[in-house]
Amino acid sequence: MNENQQCSQAHHSGFVNIVGNPNVGKSTLMNALVGERLSIITSKAQTTRHRILGIVNGDDFQMVYSDTPGVLQPSYKLQEQMLEFSRSALVDADVLLYVTEPQDNPDRNADFLNKVKKMAAAGTKVFLIINKIDLTTQETLESLVAYWNSQLPEATIFPISARERFGVAQLFDAIKAALPACPPFFPKDQLTDKPARFFVNEIIREKILFNYDKEIPYSVEVEVEAFQEEENIIRISAVIYCERDSQKGIIIGKGGSALKRVGAQARKDIEEFFQKPVYLQLFVKVDKDWRSNQYRLRHYGYDLT
Repeated sequence: MNENQQCSQAHHSGFVNIVGNPNVGKSTLMNALVGERLSIITSKAQTTRHRILGIVNGDDFQMVYSDTPGVLQPSYKLQEQMLEFSRSALVDADVLLYVTEPQDNPDRNADFLNKVKKMAAAGTKVFLIINKIDLTTQETLESLVAYWNSQLPEATIFPISARERFGVAQLFDAIKAALPACPPFFPKDQLTDKPARFFVNEIIREKILFNYDKEIPYSVEVEVEAFQEEENIIRISAVIYCERDSQKGIIIGKGGSALKRVGAQARKDIEEFFQKPVYLQLFVKVDKDWRSNQYRLRHYGYDLT
């Protein structure tokens, strides 16, 4: 079936890009809308580093969701690329979901928000998502709705709780109704644009975020060196890179206890993700100052061009 035939049959497709400040619940919302756990979720800011696509297909529609890093003022090259991922989501959005929550400071990244306002004024479909409403009062919510109506009068406001799935179905239906008539961008059986190794990396990094404090989670990158899928098991070898020898010792822990804990937690989630037994080996190496090294960032999949 060619493109014109698909469009004439009223097939609708579009890019639905999720943006906002750190820790407002973008990844939780993405997973709730897609119905799969694609983005890692923690209570810590800057959890998402890449732009991750999640694809939802129906007989007559395709939604291509895009989770992005939280908007921030970059302190090193990795954060510069994270900000570029967020900015790129403003360029190709058919529907833009700007996510905020009751404790969010709208002025924290005013320049980015101004770009969103210009998009809405120019006709891009913008949905203003007030997330985490289960954690606030009705009075506060009404005040927030009034505030955002004044800031983004062209946007449609959706108060939701992505964690509790409150309001998510209504938001999903509104997004579907806003999609332009277009053939699918991806094969109908495709869930994401990322390879299997990417999700192994992300699951391991999520466990590091859960198990370590302070700077260590943000100084770590994970790389899968071997991924061998056999009939009854997947054998994975991965390296956790940190920036200093002192961090390496903390990650490993006394007698390897901390690393074993991360490995056990990661293996459980990887098995759930692939629905198959997994043998996981983890190693820890030092890659000094990798977050500020343009060559190393490209090696880890952060395209700085």
